[in-house]
Amino acid sequence: MYMHETLAGPAATTVTVAPSPLDGNVTFGTIGMVDLELRDGPDPSNSSLMGRCQGMFAFAGHVSPPGMLTTVNFVFTAGEHEGSTLAILGTIMSFEHSFERAVVGGTGAFRMARGYCITAAVAKPTPESVVYEVDLFVKMDA
Repeated sequence: MYMHETLAGPAATTVTVAPSPLDGNVTFGTIGMVDLELRDGPDPSNSSLMGRCQGMFAFAGHVSPPGMLTTVNFVFTAGEHEGSTLAILGTIMSFEHSFERAVVGGTGAFRMARGYCITAAVAKPTPESVVYEVDLFVKMDA
């Protein structure tokens, strides 16, 4: 699956809702929201919308890199898993390489899900957008 993020413009899917209260070029304390498209391919003009990645992020460290705590839901709106969700939680230390987050639950077809999610950019990001490949490894309790 592919996650499509728009970083700028009136249709931005990632926004900062509270900047850091600290002076200078500090990210610690910055909080934002995401509502990204989940598609079955990397090209938005030649792929189907499967759902949304909806959630929030917070820069949660004074160290370098600061670490971005994320909590998101993959909300499936079409296809085999329509009406189901997966809950993803974890810290992203860098976008330069792939990053791993935990699958901590789900609803519908993914009730009691556990596992992990590996995410990596499929091409060099532009100032306006980035596309990620998302590999999910999910175990369901019987």
